[in-house]
Amino acid sequence: MRTWVFLLALLPTGLNAAQSTQQELLRVHITGIRSDKGRVMCALYASADGFAKDGNKALMQTSSPVADHQATCDFHDVHPGTYAVSVFHDENSNGRLDMNFMGIPREGVGTSNDAKGHFGPPKFEDAAFHYPGSLLELKIAMKYL
Repeated sequence: MRTWVFLLALLPTGLNAAQSTQQELLRVHITGIRSDKGRVMCALYASADGFAKDGNKALMQTSSPVADHQATCDFHDVHPGTYAVSVFHDENSNGRLDMNFMGIPREGVGTSNDAKGHFGPPKFEDAAFHYPGSLLELKIAMKYL
């Protein structure tokens, strides 16, 4: 009888431990990268504020090395909600998106939903997606202008 009481006492702890190991993960696969030089910089936004313009306003940022003209960025512990992702290929590893004198990116760029902008980055609403929790995998095709 004592054995059952002991096992029953452990059961809720075991279930909580199993539940806490379930990871909230948003995985972004980036394809179409023109070279394996540098890194891909990725930013996750929860609102339009700064989307695809100001990485400091992103909810999370990460980066990934490039291999075989592709990269993968993982965002961990993301809560369910509406988000948008922007990426750029920091080909020369200087930590920023290089632009020409007209403000056009000289390095590759991309956003979730492969949203396109007109005379600038796309709108948050066009790149937005719903993240339900658990594991979600997105694909973004890098574009070079």
